[in-house]
Amino acid sequence: MSTWIKSLAAALAIIFASAMLPAAAQYNNFNPTREAVSEDALLKALKSGDTLSGRITIPDPKAASLIQPQGQDWRNFHEKQLPTIGAISILGMIAALVLFYVIRGKIRIDHGFSGQTITRFASLDRFTHWLTAGCFIILALSGLNISFGRWVVMPLFGAEAFATVSGYGKLAHNYLAFPFMLGLALMFLLWVKDNIPNAVDVNWLKQGGGIFKKGVHPPAKRFNAGQKGVFWLVIVGGIVMSVSGWYLLFPYTVADGVAGLQLWTTIHAVLAVLFVAAMFAHAYIGSVGMEGAFDAMGTGEVDLNWAKEHHSLWVDEEQAKGKTPAVPPRAMPAE
Repeated sequence: MSTWIKSLAAALAIIFASAMLPAAAQYNNFNPTREAVSEDALLKALKSGDTLSGRITIPDPKAASLIQPQGQDWRNFHEKQLPTIGAISILGMIAALVLFYVIRGKIRIDHGFSGQTITRFASLDRFTHWLTAGCFIILALSGLNISFGRWVVMPLFGAEAFATVSGYGKLAHNYLAFPFMLGLALMFLLWVKDNIPNAVDVNWLKQGGGIFKKGVHPPAKRFNAGQKGVFWLVIVGGIVMSVSGWYLLFPYTVADGVAGLQLWTTIHAVLAVLFVAAMFAHAYIGSVGMEGAFDAMGTGEVDLNWAKEHHSLWVDEEQAKGKTPAVPPRAMPAE
């Protein structure tokens, strides 16, 4: 009886092993006619940068994309190259301005305050400036937090505080984009006629705007060459920022889908850090860097001596219109 049971068990074992062999061969053996060809095609597709797609049953064709190799390049750029660009541009600009202040000091009014003022900017001009500037400051801070907050803000304040700030910052970033664009449009309409480059600007640039040498004040109209440069930087840069930001607010409206979205996010991020760096220089000259300059956008009234030194041709035009009293004779310094 025991011999019969042993024989039966042996036969069952042989049958079970025979049934498992094909399955084992299927998963453990290498099939050069199928697996190798599929793997080779996969590697070639990845190296060529093609998007790998599969078959889907839902109506959204974007869901068929399995692998988009450009996404790896996009992530590496935002994690490695972008922080470098941001550090060089923003921190470099701050360092340059500090060095400039140490060497040159505050740009003073050579003849002191006259006690007379001239209207530099009307209420609408100042509203437009502060609307655009205020939105830009919040957009810049919230945008920098999105790009660098994980490495700068979170270690200082903790993950929970960082998450709260980032959430509100994202909402502010999304909604303040629209009044920022309104400010750009108003700025263009109000000031474009006074920001067309001309021959006077060439002479201003040759003399460095009188910024680097005391007592040098090249003539300028309402806006000098430096201010015109800032104006066109804000307008052109603001338009590109607005277009790229629009695609970020409304993704997949880009013709190229994910690839186009990655391109616009890269443009938005790089231009943003360069924009912030440039605005540091603008804010410096308009505040602590130059005596009397802040009054232009503060009260709208600037001292007549300041205006005569930095925008003499504009003062002459205003005097010809009868909008300001004549400039009193300046006392000549004693020899």
